[in-house]
Amino acid sequence: MQYDEAMTYLQNLTKFGVNFGLGRIRELLRRLGDPQEKLRVVHIGGTNGKGSTTAMVASVLTAAGYRTGTFTSPHLHSYTERYQIDGVQIPPERVASLVGQLKPHLEAMVAQGFEHPTEFEVSTAMAFQYFYEEGVDFLILEVGLGGAIDSTNVVERPLVTVITNVAMDHMDYLGRTIREIAAVKAGIIKPGMPLVTACRGEALEVVAQFCREKGSPMVLVNSGGSANPPGAEVAEENDNRFNLNPEISYRTVLWEAAGGGVDQGGQYFAVHGLRRTYRDLFIPLLGRHQLVNAAGAVAVVELLAEQGFSIPEEALYRGLAVVRWPARLEIVLNRPLVLLDGAHNYDGARSLAKAWDDYFTGKQVVLVIGMLGDKERGKVVAELASRARAVVVTRPNSPRAGDWQRLAEEARKYVTEVYTIESVSEAVEYALSLVRANELVCITGSLYMVAEAREVLVEKGAMDAVPYAGGKS
Repeated sequence: MQYDEAMTYLQNLTKFGVNFGLGRIRELLRRLGDPQEKLRVVHIGGTNGKGSTTAMVASVLTAAGYRTGTFTSPHLHSYTERYQIDGVQIPPERVASLVGQLKPHLEAMVAQGFEHPTEFEVSTAMAFQYFYEEGVDFLILEVGLGGAIDSTNVVERPLVTVITNVAMDHMDYLGRTIREIAAVKAGIIKPGMPLVTACRGEALEVVAQFCREKGSPMVLVNSGGSANPPGAEVAEENDNRFNLNPEISYRTVLWEAAGGGVDQGGQYFAVHGLRRTYRDLFIPLLGRHQLVNAAGAVAVVELLAEQGFSIPEEALYRGLAVVRWPARLEIVLNRPLVLLDGAHNYDGARSLAKAWDDYFTGKQVVLVIGMLGDKERGKVVAELASRARAVVVTRPNSPRAGDWQRLAEEARKYVTEVYTIESVSEAVEYALSLVRANELVCITGSLYMVAEAREVLVEKGAMDAVPYAGGKS
């Protein structure tokens, strides 16, 4: 089987849709010899930030000399981005080989009366098989959707579990309230295995209760509150007052931004960890939410060290300093200044708006936005369009795009200069024609749309917009 054939085969599996339940993937993995049971796994879920946290933990472990695999989704430009070892993507021919290896098992399952696994279940099984065959030291495993109902949740004994945060997203699948969504995401918590979380409020209450019931040690990530990014206030979600049941025990990891250490190239910060204080850490990623993610990654690394794995302090510094996670507050062009961010829900939009205040003070914004129909589009537009000089609404290349033009109606409540352009490439070009001196073009919304916009900028020969090919820089 060739790579193109394999991709066609996988794409055809999308006809099985989103079909929850772990029975199909467990049966498929049983036929493969249960490779997931032979891997050391860090399992990372949450509404926002799970991909960034995955990248950070993996980068540190690679810097420490461990052969480290990552499974993430969705991808930006190539399916091979989903499977990486030490930052290097899986070869296309290996994808074809894995699909060929799984196909007879899938056909046998159907012949024997089992439901056909979904596309994501097959992709997840491929990940376990690939990383087992490659003999990685660790697999940093990102949850696809939710937690309890996600196909990655076949992992029974992760070394560490992470729930970055809980916000309103995928409500059609996960629930209509924070408590309902948190309960689904908390399904990845396993008996006796430590959890790292930056959840707050009702979500934290739910997650903490799961930890208490399962005897899982909990580490909370919180703001130290003594030094925050320019213009920032300690947000409610970073409040030190947890108000937890006194029966619940936990340890705390605190982060704080280093004074004067924030610019468009990244940010310096400190973490008061479980083992020691780490000062003058650096990440080449923007956004104060990335400091929360980085502190969570530090906590994961410390918990692994507590389990006997050797991770020198120097590897922590070096790994964070070289981490890459494209299309998340990524500056891809300097003249004019163009920022990409996959802020696909309200929580992400709030983080993006804060980043405008922190890093681009005084700049007016030309906003390019396209979102899927199942998102909180009205709230996202209210957060972002109200700060923009002009808005260009475009259509994500997805069946879930829905009535994409309604976004323009929402935007006109806040700004008079609103345009609708269905083609993403034409929308990007038009935004670039609108931008004035000392203004920012910000392209955001669905990751499908942001990825397509990124490709347009790469093809234009943008100096900073290099194709994301995985490998270490």
